[in-house]
Amino acid sequence: MITPLRPRPRALEFFAGVGLARLGLEDAGFDVVWANDYEPDKHAMYSRQFGDEGHEYVVGDVGNVAAADLPDDIALAWASSPCTDLSLAGTRTGLSGRESSAFWSWVDVLRAMEQPPEIVVLENVIGLATSHAGDDLRAAIRALNALDYSIDLLALDARRFVPQSRPRMFLVGLKHPPTGEADAVSSELRPDWAQQFYADDSLRMHRAPLPAPPPFLLDGFGEVVERMALSDERWWDAARTEAFVRSLSPMQRERLRELRRSAGVKHRTAYRRTRNGVAVWEVRADDVAGCLRTARGGSSKQAVVRLGNGRLKVRWMTPLEYARLMGAGDYDLTGARTNQALFAFGDAVAAPAVAWLAHEYLVPHLQGRWQTAHALEERLA
Repeated sequence: MITPLRPRPRALEFFAGVGLARLGLEDAGFDVVWANDYEPDKHAMYSRQFGDEGHEYVVGDVGNVAAADLPDDIALAWASSPCTDLSLAGTRTGLSGRESSAFWSWVDVLRAMEQPPEIVVLENVIGLATSHAGDDLRAAIRALNALDYSIDLLALDARRFVPQSRPRMFLVGLKHPPTGEADAVSSELRPDWAQQFYADDSLRMHRAPLPAPPPFLLDGFGEVVERMALSDERWWDAARTEAFVRSLSPMQRERLRELRRSAGVKHRTAYRRTRNGVAVWEVRADDVAGCLRTARGGSSKQAVVRLGNGRLKVRWMTPLEYARLMGAGDYDLTGARTNQALFAFGDAVAAPAVAWLAHEYLVPHLQGRWQTAHALEERLA
């Protein structure tokens, strides 16, 4: 068992949004003392959830953040940078895009820090690996290499922790990476597509030992569904529900017909797709939600489909369901507008994925660094 670090290692949370990275990091023992995001609506939700005592949240462009104004004695700088220009559902203009180029401003802040942290983590969509045929990811790694960080490249899906398919990439940068035979350290979190970057001699990379991650969840969405009466006005009326059914493919309609006739209540998620220029609905076959997204990326909100005992009901997914699917079911939603909350959670990182990475990778690394420093101090005493 890893002994908790004392005092708690201090962390910065760039592109903080509503603070789901903070939830995960603090679950692992970090103290997130500073955050930044440019959207006031997200800051409002963040403040209601965490309060402001002992913490600073800077609202504004990361390009306007002065390194001299950051807190001292920082162990970790976390960045969930904008994915709009990297996502397969987005513009695909890459790290030069209008929003995803904020990555470079984050690097500038790190470069200007008088005492840079031991660890940096960049979280983004898997699409970063293929953006401009991998050149964008290589550029990101080289930029962090230039700041003396060796990079470990991981792909971790939130579906290992919550019933939502949400694969994400994590670049873990260490000032003092583990030594030894890197090729001997394997993990299913370093997929085949990542090997080309480890094999690139122009990049400084490492592979830290990792335990086996939890298996993928095969069900569980029904457990996060918000319970509401069938008379609730949020359920769509008969005409809208019939239009929903008509938009389905024959195979999809047959699947719903069977589920509707079955005994007991089941829940599925539905999402819109454009097929041959026509917007159609598709219903997932499993008891897992599709990846929550924001309208900014070109995707739509997800719907909840309730089936069984001869009934079919459809409605939009609620903010509470979005929060639960991000591992933040206890999040304070007081005062948040529906679209504000849906956008904020769809644009965030799943808290349990952050917590696992912090528990199993970041804290053990800092623990090792602390033990090395403590042993050196004893020898010099």
